[in-house]
Amino acid sequence: MTKNFKMVAKTLFGMEELLAQELRQLGASSIEIGVRNVSFEGDMGFMYKANLCCRTAIKILKPITAFNIFTEEDLYKKIYEMPWENYMDVKGSLAINATVFSDVFTHSQYISLKTKDAIVDRFRDREGIRPDVDLDHPTLRINVHIDRNICTVSLDSSGESLHKRGYKVESTLAPINEVLAAGIIMLSGWQGQCNFLDPMCGGGTLLTEAAMIACNIPPNLNREEFGFETWPDFDLDLYEKIEEAALKKVRDFPHKIYGYDIDPEVLKKAKENIKSANLNDFIEIKQQDFFQSEKEGEKPLYIVFNPPYDERISVNDIEEFYSSIGNTLKRGYPGTQAWMITSNMEALKFVGLRPSKKIKLFNGKLEAKLVRYEMYEGSRKASKQ
Repeated sequence: MTKNFKMVAKTLFGMEELLAQELRQLGASSIEIGVRNVSFEGDMGFMYKANLCCRTAIKILKPITAFNIFTEEDLYKKIYEMPWENYMDVKGSLAINATVFSDVFTHSQYISLKTKDAIVDRFRDREGIRPDVDLDHPTLRINVHIDRNICTVSLDSSGESLHKRGYKVESTLAPINEVLAAGIIMLSGWQGQCNFLDPMCGGGTLLTEAAMIACNIPPNLNREEFGFETWPDFDLDLYEKIEEAALKKVRDFPHKIYGYDIDPEVLKKAKENIKSANLNDFIEIKQQDFFQSEKEGEKPLYIVFNPPYDERISVNDIEEFYSSIGNTLKRGYPGTQAWMITSNMEALKFVGLRPSKKIKLFNGKLEAKLVRYEMYEGSRKASKQ
C-alpha cells in the first residue's frame, strides 16, 4: 500500500463546496476548503482517481516542499538544493507555473524564470547537460506558489487544465468552460432525475456535462493524457484498475437531454462535440428559436443555459432579448426549474421574474450571477396551497 500524502485541488470561485463534496464521495480524507482550492489527503491511486473523476477540479497538485524565502537568492538556493533528479530525467522537459501573493515577489513570470534557472543549473552542474523547457507537453509541470514569505513547490499531476476534457473538437464563439458548466449543473441540484433542456446550447458543453453527470461517466475519460503519466513512478496497472472501477459505476439514464440553437453552423459544431464525447445516444439537438418554443409534455423539466451577455456575443437589443427570456418561460414552460448564468446585471432586470436563488460565480474574468426561476403550474399561490 502506498501511503497517503497531501494534495491541493484547484477550482473556480464558488465551486469549493462542490469540489469538497466530490472528493469526500470519492474517498478523500483531511478535507479543508480554501478560496478556489480544496486540500485533502489520499494515496497515489486516489490522485489518479481525483484527476479522472472530479468534475469541478481544474488541477490536482502534489506539494513536495515548502520553505520561507525573503530574497530572490533564497528562492534560487532552496530550489537548487531540491533533488530534482528524483522527479525527472535530464533528457526530459519542464514547464513552471507560478502564482505570487507578496510585497517582495511581485512578478510571477520572473519567479518561474528563477525557478527554471535553479533546476537546470542543478542538472548542468551534476550531469553536464540540462533539461529543456517545453510549455506545451513537458515531462514535468511544476507549480510554485508564494504567499508572503512562504514558498510552496508542487508537482502538477493534471498536466493541462482539467477543464480540457478532450471531447471538444469544434470551438464556438464564447464557449463556456467545462468545469464551470459541470459546476452550474451540480449547483442547480440536477443529477439526472428528470428531463434537461439547454435552449441556447451553442457548442453543447452544458448538454455534454449534463449527460456525463446523469450517466455518472468520469468527466476526464476522453483526455489524451494527465501530467502524472510522465512521472518516473507512474503505475499504469494501478491507473487502469482505477479507470475500470470508475467505468463500472456508469449508469443508465431514463430521461431526455435536449438542446436548441437558432444557428445551423453552431449546431453542426455541437453535434461534432457530442459525437466526440460518445454521447449521441443521450443528447438530442435541433434548430429551434427558444422564444418560439414551449415545453414538451407534462413531465418536470430542468432548464440550464448561458445566454449571450452582449460581451463576446453581441445582441441588437439586449433588454428586449432578456425580456423575451422571461416571457417565454412564463408562457411556455410551466412546471420548470430554470437556471441561467449571466454577467449582464442590467439586462437581468428585464427578465421580469423574481429569482428564487442567486449565486455569485465568475465566467472567465467576468463576475456573473447564476439565478434560479421557479415556473409553477398555474399560479405560485395555488401551487403552495
